[in-house]
Amino acid sequence: MNHSRRKFFQYAGAAAAGAIVLPNWACKSETTDAAATTETPATPAPAATGSIPKYGIQLWSVRDDMAKDAKATLKALAAAGYQQIESFEGDKGIYWGMTNTEFKAYMDELGMKLVSAHCDASKDFEKKAAEAAAIGVSHLITPYLGAQKKMDDWKKIAENFNKYGEMAKKAGIRYAYHNHAYSFVTLEGQVPQDYILANTDAGLVDFEMDIYWVVTGGKDPIEYLTKYPNRFTLCHVKDRSKTLPATEENASVDLGTGSIDFPKVLKVAKDNGMQYFIVEQERWDNSTPIKSAEVDAAYMGKLVFA
Repeated sequence: MNHSRRKFFQYAGAAAAGAIVLPNWACKSETTDAAATTETPATPAPAATGSIPKYGIQLWSVRDDMAKDAKATLKALAAAGYQQIESFEGDKGIYWGMTNTEFKAYMDELGMKLVSAHCDASKDFEKKAAEAAAIGVSHLITPYLGAQKKMDDWKKIAENFNKYGEMAKKAGIRYAYHNHAYSFVTLEGQVPQDYILANTDAGLVDFEMDIYWVVTGGKDPIEYLTKYPNRFTLCHVKDRSKTLPATEENASVDLGTGSIDFPKVLKVAKDNGMQYFIVEQERWDNSTPIKSAEVDAAYMGKLVFA
């Protein structure tokens, strides 16, 4: 994972300590698929255009393009089929050098909506929440905190999340936390992700499940979605390579070419309160961010739940 991402208030993820084992439940069964192809007739593809009519993209996926020409990049994403955008707070701010209302006006022109943004909630959060609420943003999200040294640190984090959630509620929006693998690493006999889920007010704090990082952390996204219904209201749809080693944290690939069974996982997500399905990709072997974004949009448009 490159160092530029850490420049944006250490936005990047941290892999779990030691070897990471990808669980079977989240992975496509190539053996089963092959047997079905050779022994039974193929099931006709559904005529529906997809089970997720509206899907978004996290602009981190096309960050270099955005830095060069934000408006042209957003126009290309709209042409690819994205109806929603999730921004992040970089050098040019959440709105990429535009005011909040200017950004919304351009989104309206493109037929897209800014639904969420990653930001540093520890700085000027009331102002950020007010600006986001003024243009109809649903969520402001803390994207990264890093592994903590002790559970007392996570206890303080949970307290802060509740405070941020109260500020967001007063502004008329929602606050959420986006996970990485580190929050699933047992610390002092507890799993930090479980602790913050149990010790934040569901009326104030939502969660954005990065499915890739749950899998990379060796956990089951379906288990978390069903155990904590309506807590995960946003998700990052990011696939993981079938061939890169489990210890490689930067292993995202074009949707549909990796190991995660999204038709299965996303059905459970939608059944348990997921509202926003946001594509993210951080590695582009033999591709470019824009080309992969187009492939990812095509996958989301055709996805049918298992």
